[in-house]
Amino acid sequence: MKVSVRLLPLAAALLVALPAAGQNYPTRPVRVIVPFAAGGNTDITARAIGAKLSEVFGQQVVVENRPGGATNIGSELVAKAPPDGYTILMGGATNAINMSTQAKPPYDTLRDFAPVVLCVKGANVLTIHPSLPAKNLKELIALARARPGQLNFASSGLGSSNQMAGELFKFMANVNIVHVPYKGNAPALTDTLAGNVEMMFSGVPVIIPHVQSGRLRAIAIGSLKRFTAIPEVPTLDESGLKGYEATTWFGLMAPAKTPKEIVTRWNVEVDKILASPDLSTRFLNEGLEPMGGTQEAFSRFIRVEIDKYAKLVKASGMKPQ
Repeated sequence: MKVSVRLLPLAAALLVALPAAGQNYPTRPVRVIVPFAAGGNTDITARAIGAKLSEVFGQQVVVENRPGGATNIGSELVAKAPPDGYTILMGGATNAINMSTQAKPPYDTLRDFAPVVLCVKGANVLTIHPSLPAKNLKELIALARARPGQLNFASSGLGSSNQMAGELFKFMANVNIVHVPYKGNAPALTDTLAGNVEMMFSGVPVIIPHVQSGRLRAIAIGSLKRFTAIPEVPTLDESGLKGYEATTWFGLMAPAKTPKEIVTRWNVEVDKILASPDLSTRFLNEGLEPMGGTQEAFSRFIRVEIDKYAKLVKASGMKPQ
């Protein structure tokens, strides 16, 4: 009994110290894991936000690319990292998609992560190499039907949002095109620019310069309304595939059981950053819509995304691998 009584002041002191520890966070550099290769849309978003956070935190926020395994390598690393706030994931649609496309994913998106904040939303643009004669969606669909199984589309990896954009296109347009997965958007784009694959779905930021230079031809965008960054590009919906929508998103997620005060600190600071005029203008010009919002809203959003892709996988006949 004497030992227990003597320990009570120590326990009370520890309880009081916990919030203070959260307030002093971070005391060393923080890693933001991007589960794709450098140069892609996820990477661009993470680095823009990370640079601002370094100023706010007074500690370096290091963006670390861990591509491969349909984002499983980077995502699993964060899911199994110590929940201390020093390893954060820049997750995205793939983390919702994997719950349906993979038979045994190495993590559970709802169980193993603490949603922090939804950062941006974007849309996948259907682009083709200029060597293809199609000038619009109708001509591309006709060409694909005339050459079943001969046209390829690149993606940033198995289970990526741009693969799902292609699968939805195949399903709705009733065409047979072959999926070619890469370890990130950048290598997929490189091969598309070289003409090694004929088409790809990709987020707006990395596509704009190549469309403007004429190295790629933008056929249509997967949002339900045109994007300010490329207003001349029609939607797939208005081009004939009624109801087609293939958007993408990126958001920060911490390992489950990360202290609430640390998750809240990230949410508050990133929400401010996304609302800052310079960064919000930059994202809009690049074809990304700044989001922000509460942790709870992001959690609900992820659940809706998981359900949405589960229905698409079932309807398209895709088999979990």
